[in-house]
Amino acid sequence: MAMMCSTVSSAAADFASRAAGVVKRFIGECRGISSVEFALLLPVMMTLYLGTVEISQGVAVNRKVKLTAHTLADLATQYTDITNADMSNILNAGAAIIAPYSATPLQETLSEISINAAGVATVVWSDTLNGSALAVGSTVNVPTALAVPNTYLILAQVQYAYNPTYGYVVTGTLTLSDQIFMDPRDSTSVARTAS
Repeated sequence: MAMMCSTVSSAAADFASRAAGVVKRFIGECRGISSVEFALLLPVMMTLYLGTVEISQGVAVNRKVKLTAHTLADLATQYTDITNADMSNILNAGAAIIAPYSATPLQETLSEISINAAGVATVVWSDTLNGSALAVGSTVNVPTALAVPNTYLILAQVQYAYNPTYGYVVTGTLTLSDQIFMDPRDSTSVARTAS
């Protein structure tokens, strides 16, 4: 029995000695450190990179949406009378402005708003491309500073359903929208004719 205890304790001591040697070599080893660091940092760096790309593109599309709304209103206020052909040209300009992004998810609505003597704003006419036109006669909320009695305003509304390229950090569809009110330039109101 004494012989067996001596063999077991000798084997345990031998194992402990070998394990200590492995641990010392592992701690002293430097060849794989950069690989381990790279493996740990890669997911973080990829998340930062893809997040930056997705957010940058989202900001760029949002800027295009704002520019489209401003341009639609600006074009419409230069007319005294808008025909169907004119309206088609104005609304189709949005596709050129939103480029290089797809114009498919772009919705544009252009309307004229009449503000009566009581300061109530109602829709005179409304046209749209890929969206919903405002109902003629429906009321519209106009900022107090613009609600001048017995005047007209042009309202441009633009909406864009933005889907991130990668969808890694920003997921799902983001609805980007903007609207702008402008005074007609060359007349008190802009007529809308069907010809």
